[in-house]
Amino acid sequence: MPKFERMDRRPRRNRKSGNIRALVQETKVNTDDLIFPLFLLEKPTGKIEVNSMPGIFRLGIEPLLKEIEECLTLGIHTFDVFPVVEEHHKNTHATKSWDPQFFYLKALKEIKRTFPEACIMTDVAMDPYSSDGHDGLVKDGKILNDESLEILGKMALAQAETGIDILGPSDMMDGRVGYLRDMLDSNGFKDVSIMSYTAKYASAFYGPFRDALDSAPKSGDKKTYQMDPANRNEALIEADLDVEEGADFLMVKPALAYLDIIRLLKDNYSLPIAAYNVSGEYAMIAAAAEKGWIDYNSAMNETLLSIKRAGADIILTYFAKKWAKQQK
Repeated sequence: MPKFERMDRRPRRNRKSGNIRALVQETKVNTDDLIFPLFLLEKPTGKIEVNSMPGIFRLGIEPLLKEIEECLTLGIHTFDVFPVVEEHHKNTHATKSWDPQFFYLKALKEIKRTFPEACIMTDVAMDPYSSDGHDGLVKDGKILNDESLEILGKMALAQAETGIDILGPSDMMDGRVGYLRDMLDSNGFKDVSIMSYTAKYASAFYGPFRDALDSAPKSGDKKTYQMDPANRNEALIEADLDVEEGADFLMVKPALAYLDIIRLLKDNYSLPIAAYNVSGEYAMIAAAAEKGWIDYNSAMNETLLSIKRAGADIILTYFAKKWAKQQK
């Protein structure tokens, strides 16, 4: 055997057992880091699996309350609730979004009444309620910015009145964080937080989500308001504006294709950084696991670790419940 030079540093010593690996692990995911997105149906007892998201369901308020109860026992405390709005409720001005008798707003009140300890986040954008399927008001094929803010403000105020904790403006209209902050503060909702979709890219990974809500644009695309995937520095412009306008959290969406953007925001801002592990990212792993091509749990764990390692303090993910179950 040839003579071997002395090695003072042997990194493998810190990998030799599970206990030692746990001692030196640099990145850890915790249930407190996770937000679980949920899809709410109008029919109270409804339960429909999303075809493009195996294991994820659209739920009426009754099964949704059961889902939240089970998640709370697993240590998941924060939920982002999205409405599945039937086509006959939709119109160009998304008027159902601020109707206090609409099923979504009534359900939010019931959730907070039943589980006051749960942290509930809502989505502020027109697309679930719009007959055009866009996040803002459409006129002559153009998405109107300032006119959309008025609608988003009514929507946000109606959601705040249900008792929810965090608003998530996902629309990407210019100035919407400041507009919503002023609207909330002037109506006595200074304690309602804003988690801004700061760097939301025009991504191919949103398809299954749009299937779940039936909210795809009826014409055109969202490239005039969502960010160009080629742009990095533009995320700093959006973040500067959101900080100035009063955001409490900054979000990057999607997560996996934009890990560099998560790190960019983490290195430049003191606000908590959230990342949305979106539907397409979930669907790729779920589908490949169903085919037997990858191991579901290993891929899930590696995905969440990568997002956390990139700098995310908070992860919105459809893996939340499955990940929490794995920890028990």
